[in-house]
Amino acid sequence: MSSSGSSYSQGRTSPEKALQKLKHFCGYQERSHSDVKQKLYSLGLFKKEVDELISRLIEEDYLNEERFAIQFASGKSRIKGWGKVKIRYELKQKGISEFCIVKALKSLNESEYAVSFKRIADKKWLALQSEKNIFVKKNKWRQFLLQRGFDHEIIKTWSFPKENEAGSAAD
Repeated sequence: MSSSGSSYSQGRTSPEKALQKLKHFCGYQERSHSDVKQKLYSLGLFKKEVDELISRLIEEDYLNEERFAIQFASGKSRIKGWGKVKIRYELKQKGISEFCIVKALKSLNESEYAVSFKRIADKKWLALQSEKNIFVKKNKWRQFLLQRGFDHEIIKTWSFPKENEAGSAAD
């Protein structure tokens, strides 16, 4: 039973309860501002309340766009094997500022990134072993890497293994 004069209908959370939920939500894992806004709106809060709570979360360091972007880029690169192009695109989709995106991409360890790319490229090349047409094989391989978010420049650095061409030395 709701008290008279209460503006909180069933299914709507008070800003105080929402703040506690969001502290836990952000404390468990880094979150983007858009993720937090979406969560707050799902709790039934209004725009003014959402803006106030986001400000408080930022002030109390539960929410940090730069920290989120760096962790997101690192995790997607190491765990998911994503390239910088895909990471950039996903961060833009989450509404992350260009400054934070650039900082996150610069934070990636270049040698780890290159090793990860080589591992993924080699694995895909071996998976395409049954493809007999070398042009089709190279195209499928390139398309796969582009889809993973690797740019043309790093793809060009990979050297194709010599194909075993039977009879190539024959007269």
